Amino acid sequence: MAELILDSVSQSYAKRQIIADLTFTLPEGAIGCLLGPSGCGKTTALRCISGFEPIQSGEIRIGGEVVSRPGWMLAAEKRRIGMVFQDYALFPHLTVVGNVGFGLRKESAAARQARIDELLALVGLTAHADQYPHQLSGGQQQRVALARALAPRPRLILMDEPFSNLDVELRERLSIEIRDILKREATTALIVTHDQHEAFALADWVGVMHQGRIQQWDTPYNLYHEPGNRFVADFVGQGALVPGEVINDHQVEIELGVLEGHIPVECDASGCDECVRSCHVDVLLRPDDIIHDDDSLLLAEVENKAFRGADFLYTLKLPSGQHALSLVPSHHNHAIGEKIGIKLAVDHVVAFRRE
Repeated sequence: MAELILDSVSQSYAKRQIIADLTFTLPEGAIGCLLGPSGCGKTTALRCISGFEPIQSGEIRIGGEVVSRPGWMLAAEKRRIGMVFQDYALFPHLTVVGNVGFGLRKESAAARQARIDELLALVGLTAHADQYPHQLSGGQQQRVALARALAPRPRLILMDEPFSNLDVELRERLSIEIRDILKREATTALIVTHDQHEAFALADWVGVMHQGRIQQWDTPYNLYHEPGNRFVADFVGQGALVPGEVINDHQVEIELGVLEGHIPVECDASGCDECVRSCHVDVLLRPDDIIHDDDSLLLAEVENKAFRGADFLYTLKLPSGQHALSLVPSHHNHAIGEKIGIKLAVDHVVAFRRE
């Protein structure tokens, strides 16, 4: 277990820059995630950390030890890193016991067996010890792959899109199980994924990546409620941007009413130190910011709806023609074209300067 630090790390293929000035710190025992769309550089970052790719600038440190810098890199096998791949990469000719114990060949027979037994109990596969990979479900194979990576007690676990081959329901359940396993082993881990639900279920810290750069490294809660820029606001969660006008540094007015909270300095296009009246902004409204209220005099038209079981996600047309989303309990089943009462319940004001 060790702290992971990336300090201004960059890497290019030919003349194309893949990652640029990547900087973040993952504390010892924490689970981190690099989240972003395909092609944003997250897998290249993982390969640089693992020792499969050199870096062109910056420095990578694991447990205080420099493992990569320009012109030099510690060999991958000497970094004490466990890898869990997208396709699991289990040995088909070995049983579960053989796969989990593969990295323990230098241990005594007794120590090796004790560690295997410990990990099979941890991942809930003791009853499958003598089975082969093809006899296991996808979720069971993923847990074998994790147990094999954990077996030598690495300083760091890296996981590359670990649930992409699984169905949605299993993916969500396994995310919670694997987080619990990593926490019980007190293992520092870094995962890359394009799925924000996986990132939020697993990680203590998430870095949202775009075009090779981390846009924001933060807790899942802050990424959702306090996105640092438009890309993060759009990529994380759902929402709509509606026009607003700043009243002062703690109030902004939109057509649905006045919102109170910290208004970011970015909203001021004139370069002043704080927001002033008449700054034009776009305000982010999440589906949980707009509450359905039959008694409200403020009406919006249901333009679309998506049934989700416990609730509906309504797309609402506001009086001005702007659109917003609202998450409403499913016993409120309104027809498309119907007007419903709404009210604001905004705890976090997120505003960006009008572009």
